[in-house]
Amino acid sequence: MLNGTAAPIRTAVVGFGISGKVFHTPLIAADPRYSLDVIVTADPARAAEAARLHPQARIVPTPEAMFAQAGDLDLVILGTPPHTHFDLAAAAIAHGLHVVVDKPFVPTSAQGEELIALASEAGVQLTVFQNRRWDADFLTLQKLLRQRALGEVRTFESRFEWWRPEGFGNWRDTVSPAQGGGILHDLGAHLIDQAIQLFGPVERSYGETANRGHDPETADTEAFVSLLHGTGVRSRLWMNGMAAQVGPRFHVLGSDAGYTKWGLDSQEPALAAGMTPSDPAYGIDTQESWGLLGVDGASAPVPAAQGAYPRFYTELAAALHGQGPVPVDPVQSLQVLRIIENIHTFA
Repeated sequence: MLNGTAAPIRTAVVGFGISGKVFHTPLIAADPRYSLDVIVTADPARAAEAARLHPQARIVPTPEAMFAQAGDLDLVILGTPPHTHFDLAAAAIAHGLHVVVDKPFVPTSAQGEELIALASEAGVQLTVFQNRRWDADFLTLQKLLRQRALGEVRTFESRFEWWRPEGFGNWRDTVSPAQGGGILHDLGAHLIDQAIQLFGPVERSYGETANRGHDPETADTEAFVSLLHGTGVRSRLWMNGMAAQVGPRFHVLGSDAGYTKWGLDSQEPALAAGMTPSDPAYGIDTQESWGLLGVDGASAPVPAAQGAYPRFYTELAAALHGQGPVPVDPVQSLQVLRIIENIHTFA
């Protein structure tokens, strides 16, 4: 395990799809507090790409091959489909390794509770990669709320929408909701988490889901969620991968002003295009994409905060050295999961 604060945190990333390739390995490789030691992928093309992008890492085909080297590791990051998260996380914990689980955390809250208990008993850290807490527009909205720039907030609308009628082309199209699949599990884990971070615990929730895909037996492709927070704010959240015209990313109405922002955060496409977090342009939104604050006829663009996905791993490194909490408490991800379970039960 960790031997003082000077040595880098020896890290393995399991999976080299979108999650492993676009998010986790670039963030780890750019942070001197970590060493990227192992990448797990059974796909030959992905293995070749991983070796090209990260020649310092050992590429192994199975989690078992990685766990055989557990004595040389400190941290395991799971960038795999959600139905694999519980078994892989439990195995990592059993090997005495700290664990980052990509969202959605696990398919069921019962599994999440068990993992939290296992990590506590083993004395290792467990956290969930809720990276959208560090989106530029979310950080900007947090700042506006701290400044009370909108007055008393009454309603919060948030959307992840795009036009992709052919589907994702991966597990999101085929894994059932019972296994953690579907757009409500996948993107609802982000939108519900953001709403709770902004406006506090949820007293009542309601949701609708629909499958607009070609196979009626597969997961939901569209979802709507309504949350009533204890603060009195009403959050309305939309997720849709088949939206021929998309709505605003954020539309927030308060007693003094509103804030409306269009378009998604730029960090994912930047990382996918090969930009590193050390690039001075990383996480900076162009002025054309800034949100507008004010009232109709008297609104002005608000400079966007810099997007900051690397902060997740900065905070995790501090936590692993006993210098603060993990960046995302898995209990908070459990709260999100229970809301999703409730919606699936009654939708």
